[in-house]
Amino acid sequence: MKSIIKGAIGTIAGETNPISFKFLIDKDVGRGAYVKAKAEGREWILAQVEDIKRSNTAFNLNQQNGSARDYEAHEMMVAEARVIGVGIEGRLHMPTSPARPGEQVFFADEKLIKASLGLSKGDMYIGLLKGYDLRVELDANTLVQKHCSILAKTGSGKSYTSAVILEELLERKVALLVIDPHGEYSSMKEPNRVGDFNRYKIKPRGYDVTVYTPTTLAVNPRADRPFRFNGTNLSAREMAKMIPHEASSGMVGLLYETISLLTAETDVYTLEDVIEQVVKSTSKVKWNLVSQLESLMEIGLFSGIPTPIGELLRPGRASVIDMTGIQPELQGMIVAKLLTEIFEARKRRLISPGMVVVEEAHNYIPERGSGNAASTGIIRTIAAEGRKFGLGLMVISQRPARVDKNVISQCNTQIIMRVTNPNDLKALSKGLEGMTSDLEEEIKRLPPGTAMLVSNEIERPVTVSIRPRKSRHGGISTMIVAKEDRSSIKGKGLKPQPPAKSSKPKEKIGGGGLLKKVFSRRA
Repeated sequence: MKSIIKGAIGTIAGETNPISFKFLIDKDVGRGAYVKAKAEGREWILAQVEDIKRSNTAFNLNQQNGSARDYEAHEMMVAEARVIGVGIEGRLHMPTSPARPGEQVFFADEKLIKASLGLSKGDMYIGLLKGYDLRVELDANTLVQKHCSILAKTGSGKSYTSAVILEELLERKVALLVIDPHGEYSSMKEPNRVGDFNRYKIKPRGYDVTVYTPTTLAVNPRADRPFRFNGTNLSAREMAKMIPHEASSGMVGLLYETISLLTAETDVYTLEDVIEQVVKSTSKVKWNLVSQLESLMEIGLFSGIPTPIGELLRPGRASVIDMTGIQPELQGMIVAKLLTEIFEARKRRLISPGMVVVEEAHNYIPERGSGNAASTGIIRTIAAEGRKFGLGLMVISQRPARVDKNVISQCNTQIIMRVTNPNDLKALSKGLEGMTSDLEEEIKRLPPGTAMLVSNEIERPVTVSIRPRKSRHGGISTMIVAKEDRSSIKGKGLKPQPPAKSSKPKEKIGGGGLLKKVFSRRA
């Protein structure tokens, strides 16, 4: 039997194969730890501990034999390790022969881990390898050109993580356009005040962010300026796509007829001109169409000075389209028209290259059978063709099962945080290469702020502790029930006092109470 070498944490035992081995543990080892053992020759096999089991032959399910001393003598701890590969001349290769039983196992050094997994190839710092002080860095060009998805259940930190990615891109002068349904990204203007900045070696700061609203500043006061489309000479097809509810064939026909009459009379017409012309029609559907077109007028989306498309993609700046106050049906229409104009302008090299970020992506690119959205087609096109024209895509969702699988499959970088819904886990298994049942179990147990990173640029999925944001987080949940701080009462040895009774009589719901007041006001 081989003597234990100094620093060894265990000894390989039992049968081995080129992709896994087991070893008897001599020192404390945790799940997820990276270990190494000698391969054939002078190279090291890098592996990761996937499971740990404890057994004792002195105790079984039927009877207990021996004393406590016998128990200690017969106890064994066995670790199961999955082989990642053998590092040869800076490249990772799978071994052609298994590790030898009897070989010593050691904790892998950080240099081997970093080189073997490819964690140092990039320039975007997103966090630390879980359990280590190793920086995990992604390549900015690869992430933008080959797209990215962030998938997680609510409360796992997906919006927080997406902002970390956006901070890194902005620092590298990437132009960003963010579709923001809930107004979470405006806070990136301000520096963060909460976080373990020393451990992660970062400094808080704010970024160049401009918030646009498709409605008015009165409805959305946190916006910096309104977002407007050019409202002149809209085609019938454009208007049919933009009305809040799906247009019937009769309404579409009336639109084409109306535009044809207007273009015969004038070179320039507005949405208001279209409405006036529709009112003159004798069609039975004219009032339904007028109602829909007036909804567009009321928002103000086509009034005023149009927002230049080139203004929305500028290097080192994020343009946020804050959809607060816009009805869901209309949001998809706005995104469809906006991204179509962005993509066409980028194809003609009229605007800067950059990245489109779609938050709550299940609303804008729903999977077949999960709903319909006018924006699905153009987002699919950007996912399939955007790389050729320098337009990247990041999709973020809390419901992976409801996001279009064609788009997810185009994302080279997948950042997955905690997911527990069976349908969502099944969708991840179908959409991600290399997804195993062990990875599924790990995803279900991920704590908030921790992500599994899957990328073609990294040799295998790794677990990352996401670094603190440099900018302030705007997606904090609102406290519904305030908890009373009783520490000061307990410290003084005083009994908590019940709330004081009000001298004001309570209003009863009934003939002589609150309802009576309501009706008396109406009278």
